[in-house]
Amino acid sequence: MAEKGFIYSPQLSMFGSREIIGFGEPNFYIKEMDKTISNEMIIKNHYSHKVAGFATTYIYLGVYINNELLGTLQYGFSMNPASAKNIVKDTGIYEHLELNRMWISDKAGRNTESKAISYSIKYIRNKHKKIQWIQSFADERCGGLGIVYQAANFKYYGEHDSDFYSLDGQTVHKIALTHHADKRAAFEKVRARKDEMTKETLRQFRYIYFINQSKIKECLLKEKPYPKHYVEKPNGVENPDAGRKKNINASKPKDQSNETKT
Repeated sequence: MAEKGFIYSPQLSMFGSREIIGFGEPNFYIKEMDKTISNEMIIKNHYSHKVAGFATTYIYLGVYINNELLGTLQYGFSMNPASAKNIVKDTGIYEHLELNRMWISDKAGRNTESKAISYSIKYIRNKHKKIQWIQSFADERCGGLGIVYQAANFKYYGEHDSDFYSLDGQTVHKIALTHHADKRAAFEKVRARKDEMTKETLRQFRYIYFINQSKIKECLLKEKPYPKHYVEKPNGVENPDAGRKKNINASKPKDQSNETKT
């Protein structure tokens, strides 16, 4: 029997039942989509302008509002899938996912990201039943310090600094420059021009959603309070840059005031 909210394939599978291909409601739903189209959307619109590097993506979901495709989410393996057991005890390679890329058009309106993530988790829970937990990272380029994950009920497990390198409008994680096992032409080209790249150190914020709630007690990381995405100025105006790390290596112009902008 079809369950409310789930979207099913029009044809029966080899097991005699229709497969789940999405979740949502008539005017807002997520659904499996073509990999090529999803990648094109990410490359054109995502701030990194590239698909996930060494994380092998295998779930491509479209975000549809009033039947118009307005975004995409990509889930797959983390950069080092074998290290998952160092995050949650005894986790197998195929028992966790990472939300590698997400882009949603501004036309979609507020709160769309967290709603799309929540719907995608309902889909994953029922379609990919081996998955125990999902990890994602927010960094300073996103703004908000991961507020979309907070709204989707992810747990927060702290922050760390990561180095990113930029050249010709493309940004890559430092692993792309050191992971020589990956021989794809695009990354070989990036590594060859390392000396021309601009380095930037950014804070990354780790969020985890536990599909299997019993795995929470097996997490080897310490859960922490959500970071606040803003602080209030004395006049009550929100400061969206609150929480950003200042670049202590940057020299300050002589005519600059004592206030440092980030």
